[in-house]
Amino acid sequence: MAIKTYGLMGVDWEERANFERLRTARLARIKHLLKASEMGALLCFDMNNIRYITATHIGTWAMDKLARFSLLPQDDEPIMWDFGSAARHHQLYAPWLSERSRAGISTQRGAMSPESGRAEDVARKIRIELEERGLLHEPLGVDVVELPVLFALQAEGIQVVDGQQLLQQARLIKTEDEITLLATACMMVDAAYDELYRALKPGIRENECVGLVSKVLYDLGSEHVEGVNAISGERCSPHPHVYTDRALRPGDPAYFDILHSYNGYRTCYYRTFVVGSASHAQVDAYKRCREILDRAINAIKPGVTTADIVKLWPKAEEFGFPNEEAAFALQYGHGVGLSIWEKPIFSRLVSLEHPEVIEEGMVFALETFWPASDGWSAARIEEQLVVTHDGCEVITRFPAEQLLVAGAHYYTATGPLAAIRESQSNLNAQSKQ
Repeated sequence: MAIKTYGLMGVDWEERANFERLRTARLARIKHLLKASEMGALLCFDMNNIRYITATHIGTWAMDKLARFSLLPQDDEPIMWDFGSAARHHQLYAPWLSERSRAGISTQRGAMSPESGRAEDVARKIRIELEERGLLHEPLGVDVVELPVLFALQAEGIQVVDGQQLLQQARLIKTEDEITLLATACMMVDAAYDELYRALKPGIRENECVGLVSKVLYDLGSEHVEGVNAISGERCSPHPHVYTDRALRPGDPAYFDILHSYNGYRTCYYRTFVVGSASHAQVDAYKRCREILDRAINAIKPGVTTADIVKLWPKAEEFGFPNEEAAFALQYGHGVGLSIWEKPIFSRLVSLEHPEVIEEGMVFALETFWPASDGWSAARIEEQLVVTHDGCEVITRFPAEQLLVAGAHYYTATGPLAAIRESQSNLNAQSKQ
């Protein structure tokens, strides 16, 4: 065990996450890759890419607006355009930006009318900066963009190319401080799962579970609970990927995925429980789910490919789906960093023909699913891990090697009620006759 977690405060007597080192290392990495590319500059609207380059953040409410943007020119420092008050705040409190923090706004996904000229204003700002640096005729890499802004950039004579792949490449290998923040985010979910395990009982609803988990995480200092997938009972197979107000019942399976952000760094972390007791079908499904996950984890080391890993997983047809697209994301792996899904991707849909090489310093999650033979139960487990020089280290620590039974332990006249039993009492009585 080499990866450490620390307290959540900054202190003068212990080296924890070093945020200045984090900022400079991220910027240096993308500058290096940009220099080696065909692009003259990178224009970003994706808040995660903006944060990677500029170390700015104005709240998760802005994530879907595409309103703020940054420019990283070759051999220069990044420029940030933001909501006016946010830009002023960066000038005061983000000295690494200083006067390069400026007011500027895009169309807010079309909320501002085309006649307002916001798209043209964005393009004009970018053209001026490129022209000043002799980069106007170099390709401009863009990550995501509104169509009016794209057309306005082209009207200014700017050649727009895909910049997202370069940014994904930059974010592929995590720095020491990124790994510390990712492990800390997982530590917070460990605590949330402990509270959830203690709370699960007949009558608690899926949405109450989501609220409980969210409170634990926010109390610990989470920046953003991106989602809590809470699935129970007959909803477990097929996996619906969204919670409801369903109340849990005795004998129900329930699985959860907890996605949140600590200082920008995410978790994707499934666990499966049963309420009160588990059927033989549920136990068998969990064992199979764990087996195929461990097979993949044990094979992870630098030099193997995503294709090598997905070959270890069952084909879609083996667990009830017609093809790999229909079963996508059930036997799955994905990078985790400033966003939930980054490179590398592990899926039989794409990895067999387009493998990616696993390298030291990558952080990703591997997740597996297995439907139970009863036709409605299922198991879902996910571990987040860091690739080391000779293997990997799992940073999701809540116990998952065996199926956990939550809720009250019931006692009969002759002793404890069995933890492995059918949820319908008559079926257990018949088996004893």
